[in-house]
Amino acid sequence: MRGARKRAAQTVANETYGRSIPDILAIIKDSYSELRPAERRVADVVLADVTFAVDASNGDIAKRSETSEPTVTRFCRAIGCEGVRDFKLKLAQSTVVGRLYLDVPKERKPSADRSPLWKEVFSEARAALAVVEDTLSSADVLKAAELISTARQVMIFGLGGSSTALAQEVQNRLFRYGVVAYAHADPYVLKMSAATLGPGDLVIAISSTGRTREVIDVVELARRYRAKAIGITTPDSELAAVCDVKLTARIPEYPEALKPTASRYAFLVIIDLLSAAVGDRLDGAARETLRRIKYTVLSHRKGQALEPLGD
Repeated sequence: MRGARKRAAQTVANETYGRSIPDILAIIKDSYSELRPAERRVADVVLADVTFAVDASNGDIAKRSETSEPTVTRFCRAIGCEGVRDFKLKLAQSTVVGRLYLDVPKERKPSADRSPLWKEVFSEARAALAVVEDTLSSADVLKAAELISTARQVMIFGLGGSSTALAQEVQNRLFRYGVVAYAHADPYVLKMSAATLGPGDLVIAISSTGRTREVIDVVELARRYRAKAIGITTPDSELAAVCDVKLTARIPEYPEALKPTASRYAFLVIIDLLSAAVGDRLDGAARETLRRIKYTVLSHRKGQALEPLGD
């Protein structure tokens, strides 16, 4: 029975989490119902205080869980580890992802009409906008707008949740000015698209960290084929280094895992500044395209002229 549980746990480690270091915390939670009562007490101690479990001795864990040292060893093997030492190593590596997601903050007491983190969300958003206003170069925005307005086509690349949405937003802003713009978020499509570019084409690459290897690689590939590149990213990053024009902002993150990242606000206002500059650069042509879009929208449904333009 014990051998079967160990094999099952090892299967979870190898197949579900791949052959890299397994997420041992997830394995403990997923295997919890299959553990013996005494082993569950060990699991409870580990999950309740991961920092303690990483640093504690076998005897310390046994004492806190009111079990024996052999039970702690059996627990480690039951979740697919070779022993206590292997378990402690994997546990420490699991916490590298960030204790931010493991530590439970002090209880919040929002007022009756406000949600938790209300103040933090608003203050971080305002701070992000202020950073862009104070540090973004207007000359760089105009330079980027010139590249966009004269490009044959614009490819917008972004990977991950936030950057993918931002890439779609750039496409949404640009096509209504008559700019031929396509957003892509699949790593293979990024490479294939970059390989089709040439002189007169433009890439807009978005990465909040500036370290996304796939995005950096496709920008380098596009530039090899003599396309230009604009980076919307963090300053002094690898992505910024390979772009012709860098539109950057450094936004420190609030240390609360449940609060959405504030860098989105910074990048959104950069995108709005850039699209406004492109519209101003294209002027008459952009106004005519916008007029056609508004005419089509109002013909399709009732509305007013000053409503958002198809947003």
